[in-house]
Amino acid sequence: MFFVATIGILVSMTIALIRALLGPTVYDRVMAVNIFGTKTVLLIAVLGFLTGRPEFLDLALVYALINFIGTIAVLKFFEFGDLGLTRRLQREPE
Repeated sequence: MFFVATIGILVSMTIALIRALLGPTVYDRVMAVNIFGTKTVLLIAVLGFLTGRPEFLDLALVYALINFIGTIAVLKFFEFGDLGLTRRLQREPE
């Protein structure tokens, strides 16, 4: 049963990777990479369950947080052109 779940996750990761390569806009590509990261978290969790190693869930949670923060940073970069350093330097008196 879990083998079928693993195959399903791998198939959906392949579809997300294809969308990331062929996406018409930057936002479609970023969303596809985010989906790929989420599926990777699921794959790590299923792999940890199948091998009987619950510490893989901790790794999956850390990867999920990194995926979320990375997605927000990339979207902010594409929206504003920087990550906020330029605006911060413009506001501070020299």
